[in-house]
Amino acid sequence: MTEAWFYHLQGRSLEQVLPTLLERSLARGWKAVVELSSAERLAAVDERLWTYADEAFLPHAPASEPDAGASPVVLALGPENPNGAQIRFCVDGVRIPDALDGYDRVILIFDGDDPEALASAREDWKRMRALGVAATYWQQDETGRWEKKA
Repeated sequence: MTEAWFYHLQGRSLEQVLPTLLERSLARGWKAVVELSSAERLAAVDERLWTYADEAFLPHAPASEPDAGASPVVLALGPENPNGAQIRFCVDGVRIPDALDGYDRVILIFDGDDPEALASAREDWKRMRALGVAATYWQQDETGRWEKKA
């Protein structure tokens, strides 16, 4: 059954935390898809994943690329899953879809300083719980480490 994990950003941006979360997913042997809200944000995250660390390499491709299905990480603007990912990241205002078939885990990353994002995350939390999906809530501490809160 699919799990839903909620990551509440505080003091750090999506671009700062996403590479580490993707690395952890790949270390588990999972493929990932990251759904973003606009082509501009997709381009920014695409660039960041190439440059976030000198000593690291995170292979990825936009879903619009012909060979995206061969990539362990795909950046998408919609519900597609061209690489058969086991984990889906909903970021940048994207809501968790109702159809979670095929995913082991779906992750919502939201900005805790944005009242609209916080309200949407609360709605998604309630919806996931109502659907019987196991939900876990993570929040950053002052050092940027994740603490399980619920």
